[in-house]
Amino acid sequence: MSLPAKVAVVTGAARGLGRAIAVKLAADGAAVSVWDLNGDGAEETAAKIRAAGGRAIAIACNSAKADQIAAAVERTRAELGPVTILVNNAALSPFLHFEDITEDIWDDLMAINMKGPFLCCKAMIPDMVAAGWGRIINISSSSAQSGSSFHAHYAASKGGVIGLTKGLAMEYANRGITVNNVPPGFVNTEGLQESPVDVEAFSPMTPMKRPGRPENIAAAVAFLASDDADYITGHTLSVNGGRYLN
Repeated sequence: MSLPAKVAVVTGAARGLGRAIAVKLAADGAAVSVWDLNGDGAEETAAKIRAAGGRAIAIACNSAKADQIAAAVERTRAELGPVTILVNNAALSPFLHFEDITEDIWDDLMAINMKGPFLCCKAMIPDMVAAGWGRIINISSSSAQSGSSFHAHYAASKGGVIGLTKGLAMEYANRGITVNNVPPGFVNTEGLQESPVDVEAFSPMTPMKRPGRPENIAAAVAFLASDDADYITGHTLSVNGGRYLN
């Protein structure tokens, strides 16, 4: 798959899934604008891409703040060009008993997980409309498909992401823009290692008896971003080793 002359924005790309996605899109030829609250981590990802011969910039950005998004898009356009690929990956995923989820915790999580993709789409869809070509890939979660204990707020937000995906897909299907989502399930990232999940104990309970790799998610995103996927929109491409069957 080849993405020459395309400019991609990947949010939450300082590590984990976001870093793997950014690196893969760059390897396929896209110039990548790496966004994250962690500016140092974003720069590490961008440096990795540049060291491999790709084009990338790093931007410290809160992708739930409209003013920061506007500034980041402006810089991306100036340094790389108009944005035609958007990967909404930034998210919070704390494990909490439902009784412990306060209104503030709910609002903060929804701001990043749900409002953020909305604002990013609002800011970048105009470039895609102008180009007559665009790809939006939202990273959702298998938690929204199957449910997940201690993740009610997270599952609710990712269910919203799946709904947003379908709505935008219908609205922009005749304008050269596809909108799809990838729900990861049990992928071995830093976030999983830092969570309460015992990866070693849980692995035997999954169909493949092992966790996935961030590169598995990156490959799915790269496919959906490519011209090979130009007749796929509104789709949920599950990458979970059989943990949840569509």
